[in-house]
Amino acid sequence: MIRVDRRKLRRSLVCWLALAPLVVVVLFPFAVMLLTAVKPADEVFVYPARWLPSHFRWANFADMWVATRFGVALQNSLIISISSTVLAIAVSIPAAYALARYHFGGKGFYRQFLLVTQMLSPILLVIGLFRLAAMIHVAGGNMVDKHISVIVAYAAFNIAFAVWMMSSYFATIPPDLEESAWLEGCGRARAIFKVFLPLALPAMVVTAIFTFINGWNEFAVVYTLIRSDANKTLTVQITDLVAGRYTVEWHQVMAATVLATLPVSVLFAWLQRYLVKGLALGAVK
Repeated sequence: MIRVDRRKLRRSLVCWLALAPLVVVVLFPFAVMLLTAVKPADEVFVYPARWLPSHFRWANFADMWVATRFGVALQNSLIISISSTVLAIAVSIPAAYALARYHFGGKGFYRQFLLVTQMLSPILLVIGLFRLAAMIHVAGGNMVDKHISVIVAYAAFNIAFAVWMMSSYFATIPPDLEESAWLEGCGRARAIFKVFLPLALPAMVVTAIFTFINGWNEFAVVYTLIRSDANKTLTVQITDLVAGRYTVEWHQVMAATVLATLPVSVLFAWLQRYLVKGLALGAVK
């Protein structure tokens, strides 16, 4: 047993030594952001450059929160990202199930079409989206500068990816499980909710993670459709701290950037087990 433990320990040490350069490269930008965020304003641009501040000024986060209305932008980003994720997943599950379970003419073409749509950048469609939002009138006004327009746009952009992702996993779930449920008296709909969807949970969670991140990080669409400060998201609000300003408060920019990465980091840490399962979808049958 001692030899086995030593062998495992030696193998872990070798793996960590091999991964150390990659870990340093990945964490370096976050370390720079955090150290800059806690520096006093007069130490951001000093020569020679200093990595560590003379004292950690955590009040930069509080000053940034008030000066940039960070709380409002954070709320808007959460509303838009979560709503677009829920909408995209809700629409994609039936389509992915149909691709995995049914055979119909043009199925292969449809799958290729979904893949081709991922090659188009949303920035190519922002002018058309703005004109469309301006033409649609709801409750006495158009859809410009409204969260619902951004939510629908984000969901539409992510549906093709979600269908492609989940259909590949759905195809690995044996149909015999649903057929067994039918023999026990379950209808098709009940079998899907009671048997199929719990087994497909890893794929749905992984797809939701990537869909949420796409909505959280997207810039071009929300920058085009949203006009007022009260409806801006974090990506736009942080950009406004730099764009068009004569003096840039970089300590506030970095503080805002650090806080903006926290929701995604927490989401990854919380759903890590599903992410590992989903990334291996279809690898073992």
